[in-house]
Amino acid sequence: MTSSTRERIIDEALRLFAEKGYAATAVAEIEAASGLSPGAGGLYRHFRSKEEVMAAAIRAHAARTKEQIEVTMRAATSAEPGPLPDRLRYLCKLGLAKMTEEANLIRVVFRDLDQFPHLVDEFREDLLQPLYEVITKWGGQQPDFADADIDWPAVAAVLGGAVVNYWLTTAQLGAPPGPVTEPRFIAAWARLALGLLPAHHASAPANPVASPIG
Repeated sequence: MTSSTRERIIDEALRLFAEKGYAATAVAEIEAASGLSPGAGGLYRHFRSKEEVMAAAIRAHAARTKEQIEVTMRAATSAEPGPLPDRLRYLCKLGLAKMTEEANLIRVVFRDLDQFPHLVDEFREDLLQPLYEVITKWGGQQPDFADADIDWPAVAAVLGGAVVNYWLTTAQLGAPPGPVTEPRFIAAWARLALGLLPAHHASAPANPVASPIG
């Protein structure tokens, strides 16, 4: 499907912001990367300013995230549940994949947008917070945890925070913490989550770490 000029501007601007920095990226560079005549003002037919391009990127990515979450939750409730360790590892992998998908936006937000606190607020509330809410909602829907007294928002803060920290350390600092490979991290994450099961629950294998998803 061919992207619109507006979409190309958003995508190329975000890539350039991530590579060069927001302040160091000129409007003419965004225009050239988007297939427009550099310096001819083509960007301004779609956006009033460079800051508006950045805001549009956050909102476009937030809308996409909302749609992805809805699809994921529908699939989770309609499919026959497999073993809980497999479901947990899959959830962790989804979180890491989502962070990778948003790598350029995350890089820009953490490096350059302290001058635009309202955009940081939008990023946090519309892109980051929904990822924690997925864990809260997903956990509450799992029959395995039905008998457990679990503060899911707090658990989501711990489990979701682990995913965010692992990805940020790996992507931004060049090596995973530990260093622990991604399959080991996913397996350990799932094993910790299995500790939420009531003590009498015996459906989970004793050592899910032995067979991590690669």
